Amino acid sequence: MSYRLDKYAWGVRFAKTRSQAADSINKGRIRLNGDHVKPAREVKLGDEIQVIRHTATFTYRVIQLLEKRVGAKLVADYLVDLTPEEEIEKLRTYQLAQRSYRAHNEGKPSKKDRRDLDAFMEEWQED
Repeated sequence: MSYRLDKYAWGVRFAKTRSQAADSINKGRIRLNGDHVKPAREVKLGDEIQVIRHTATFTYRVIQLLEKRVGAKLVADYLVDLTPEEEIEKLRTYQLAQRSYRAHNEGKPSKKDRRDLDAFMEEWQED
């Protein structure tokens, strides 16, 4: 028994809906064995699925095919996480960088904020 990649990605909770999973596959955010494929590509035992999130690429090996969508606690029965630690660190770094931006609804920086930032950057580049 084999599954379409979009259905498998949805079943192991890479996406909330099958259409979102298919969209991610079409955009190249979910790949099969390192290749950009169509959502209808069949997933087989031993295949590697790469999920690209922001700057990191998470890699999983298929160890069991599913019959229907599974709960989050059961995903480990169907996939083995092969993601290197440096990829996880890339995502953490990205998330920390996102927190340093201005808060929602704060608008763009004022002229004073911009002058302060320029002065800081000039001092930083001189060191």
